[in-house]
Amino acid sequence: MARVAFFSPMKSPDSLVPSGDREMARNLIQAIGAQGDQIDLISQLRIYDKTGDSDIQQNLRAAAEAEAQRLIADMPADTDLWVTYHNYYKAPDLLGPKVSAARNIPYVQLESTRATSRLNGPWSGFARSAHDACDAAAVIYYHTANDLITLKRERYGNQDLVELPPFLPITTLPPASSVNGPMLTVGMMRKGDKLASYHVLAQALSHLNGDWTLNIAGDGPARADVEAVMAPFGARVQFLGQMDRDALQDAYADASVMAWPGVNEAYGMVYLEAQACGLPVVAQDRPGVCDVLVPTDYPSVDSGAKGFAARLQKLLDDPALRRSIGAKARAYVADRHLMPAATERFWRAARPLIGGTE
Repeated sequence: MARVAFFSPMKSPDSLVPSGDREMARNLIQAIGAQGDQIDLISQLRIYDKTGDSDIQQNLRAAAEAEAQRLIADMPADTDLWVTYHNYYKAPDLLGPKVSAARNIPYVQLESTRATSRLNGPWSGFARSAHDACDAAAVIYYHTANDLITLKRERYGNQDLVELPPFLPITTLPPASSVNGPMLTVGMMRKGDKLASYHVLAQALSHLNGDWTLNIAGDGPARADVEAVMAPFGARVQFLGQMDRDALQDAYADASVMAWPGVNEAYGMVYLEAQACGLPVVAQDRPGVCDVLVPTDYPSVDSGAKGFAARLQKLLDDPALRRSIGAKARAYVADRHLMPAATERFWRAARPLIGGTE
């Protein structure tokens, strides 16, 4: 069995702030360790510059240099592999390449992006460091076809690019939904892209006919804004608040359709959760989002709220169609997006790097 150093520069898996990044990092730790290998969360250092501030970047580089020297000296001697999750221009891995080279261990990355367009501008130095960190990786695991485009174009030497689809940290599917309840939306409430999705959703609801209802699971600093855009629908829209995993599972099981436009989502774990329960999903046809959705007829971005509403209406009016798409979605998740598949894909590429068999 191997010993793995795991690092997430943007946000520690131990962060108290919920996010898709945090959940994915936790899921990856669980998947990588599922065969009995030891996973060490090797550093809590956060290397993240949200605004492109040169002073912040300089301070982070100094902190990273001190942390790298500490790890070179103190990291367990039997560490076999370094894994970094989500290296990109705002959160470059300033530890992994230096420490793994000094300790002579293989270095791999998960969900990294190359942004050559950022090599000029306020993040230029961080973008170069993220690019150099990608070059240092023996393997880069990518989650979406969109990420592969630049990774392949900028591939360094004989670097392996290995697909590792986003996945749920479960080994079997949960119970199937009845697909007969209210529609369901699951989304954090914050400014920017999340709020933009809520606006598209609200506009779509205004085009629906019939006796529909919608439950919204989620909370956040923009809740008042979300409540405002949903206010015209009165009691048809119910706010469930932030829910723990068990309560959210019950919400999926009681729903008929999962509705979430997915504006600029990297992919969206909620789509996998919904489909695992056999819920048909209505999302806009966007890169990344469609990497985790069972292939079917999704409304285009150009069709806007009316296109989104038309797809919702079709599903609301046809219980047999909901059941059919939901069943296909469950099979799709079972085949590609559960933890055993992720564990196997990860170690098939990583085990040979440390002298093990595939």
